[in-house]
Amino acid sequence: MFARTALPEGPRVISARLPAARSVSIAAYVLAGSRLERADEAGVAHFMEHITFKGTAAYPTSRAISEAIEGVGGSFNAATDRESTVYWVRVPRREVERAMHVLGELVVRPRLEDADIDHERTVIIEEIRSYLDDPAEYAQILFQQAMFGSGPLGREICGDEADIRALPVRAIRDFWRTLYRPANTVIAVAGDLDHEQAVELAARAFGTGNGVVPSFERSPALPAGPRMLAGRRDTAQAQVCLGVPALPRDHPDAWTLAVLNVVLGDGMSSRLFLGVREEKGLAYDVSSGVVEYEDSGALEVSAGVDPAQLPAALEAILGELTRLRDEVVPEAELARAKAYLAGGLELRMDDTRHLASWIGGQEALHDRVYTLDEALDAVAAVDAAGVQAVARRLFRDEGLRMAVVAPARHLRGLERRLRLPA
Repeated sequence: MFARTALPEGPRVISARLPAARSVSIAAYVLAGSRLERADEAGVAHFMEHITFKGTAAYPTSRAISEAIEGVGGSFNAATDRESTVYWVRVPRREVERAMHVLGELVVRPRLEDADIDHERTVIIEEIRSYLDDPAEYAQILFQQAMFGSGPLGREICGDEADIRALPVRAIRDFWRTLYRPANTVIAVAGDLDHEQAVELAARAFGTGNGVVPSFERSPALPAGPRMLAGRRDTAQAQVCLGVPALPRDHPDAWTLAVLNVVLGDGMSSRLFLGVREEKGLAYDVSSGVVEYEDSGALEVSAGVDPAQLPAALEAILGELTRLRDEVVPEAELARAKAYLAGGLELRMDDTRHLASWIGGQEALHDRVYTLDEALDAVAAVDAAGVQAVARRLFRDEGLRMAVVAPARHLRGLERRLRLPA
């Protein structure tokens, strides 16, 4: 399914050929996420992602960068996470050289001009304000603090407004100089392209160069923050996010946890959707998801409900966690969940962007790269006893953490309800 080459003092290149695909997608994973920030430079990883798009050596303005890709019908973007920052481009097959060149420019040849940095501060501040004004986003921010504490895993990736106003220009340039190195980058290519050509294009666009990559602060013992954090907002709908510590990224039970998550809250056939929404009518949006880092993780449930129905919704969600802990998942339901997870993996492999993300994310962050068949075999091997064993390990009262954004009068007494039914 894939081939990989580690260039001497250059990027690691991994590619997957998709014959007859009309598009090629390239994802450049820079191993430079917000976990590498010191407290006095919070937000610098995300700031770095922004400022690269303001201009590079070959494309001196943001317009020149965007026209280089959008001018041939392509699309591109970037995202900052805790442990990496990814830049991706999707273009028609004939424009693959252009796409690789643009990515190389963004990562290793940004201009980092003072005026651009000062201008981008206001843009990022507006982004931060938009998250705080969005109750669902704000609930997520609070939940990360409740679960992961005040350190790098609990801080908002963007930083806060005061962080961004005070961030020195020197800190941004030092972050790029130290971490945005060719040898600290994984290039993933998916499309109708042979591996040798992918390697040649990556070598030409990114060049060589090693850097000293500092280690990040280890995860605290979880949960690391307050049992409940509340955001008081006069909203018509309350946003609740609750969860428990889960598994680190490459834990042997990671695939079992993925199946458990499908049973619990991934999709319209999940227990949360059918129980909380369809049966009880307590929510429009309700779902669960898994957060994974190298040394820790969390399973979280999110829902938007009538503020007056917060106690009932909390009881219903906790009831589903308890049911998974105390009862074996019926074989027919487990089979449907495994088919949903496996089928979703298969369908995404037909899209070059998803395929590049699959191989690139694993090469950059995981202990190994799974082929599709290996992943399908891992899903097939999950059994009901394993799902219940993971649920019993995770779903404990002492692990529960919750964030709620709602009118103040509806927040009273919620924390004492954060208990799994006996």
